[in-house]
Amino acid sequence: MLAIKDIDVSYGDVSVLRRVSLEVGEKSIVALVGPNGAGKTTTLRTVLGLLKPTRGAITFRGQSITDMATHDIVNLGLYLVPEWHGTFSSLTVLENLELGAFPHKARACKDETMNQVYDLFPRLAERHAQKAGTLSGGERQMLAIGRALMSKPELLILDEPSLGLAPIIIEQIFEIIQKISHAGMSILVVEQHIHMALEIAQYAYIIESGRIVQHDSAAALLDDEHVKEAYMGM
Repeated sequence: MLAIKDIDVSYGDVSVLRRVSLEVGEKSIVALVGPNGAGKTTTLRTVLGLLKPTRGAITFRGQSITDMATHDIVNLGLYLVPEWHGTFSSLTVLENLELGAFPHKARACKDETMNQVYDLFPRLAERHAQKAGTLSGGERQMLAIGRALMSKPELLILDEPSLGLAPIIIEQIFEIIQKISHAGMSILVVEQHIHMALEIAQYAYIIESGRIVQHDSAAALLDDEHVKEAYMGM
């Protein structure tokens, strides 16, 4: 579905990503994990066209998106939920969700998708008239994911979905991510909580200092003694 092949990315003269390759298949959860500053968010920004690689290629369903504008990439079916949750504080829950249905293909089935989002996140239905800025951190993350689903994405990209959340809320968010995957959606999740990301993913890539240093099935990485010691503090 999504294929990143040997991309290099720089901020001015500073090299940030070097020969990064990654693939996300149909109906799977793939995790990109690593420490702060490793290049995770830069990789996502490059996929969405916000940054341009100096070498390499990115394709989605076999079509090159390397030089494509961000809005065209989104219209193809890629949707990013950024690490700051990406909700509009002054708008209600309902208004935020309705904004998510901006792609043409999503407008025709907006009401049906809204019901699906409310089934997945009952708390959003209860707070549909409430301003997003008054929600808790966990509720805002739910709203951000719900708004992404309103766009009818083919690939959902989540950047640090656990950021700033209490452990019990993190567990709920990851359970919901699994439910979304079980419904047939492909998901790329970037996460610092490596253990939790590996528990829900089928395959994972570990990035460090702008390079992919290890990749394997998530189950294999969970059992890898080096990964446990270096990245999970075990």
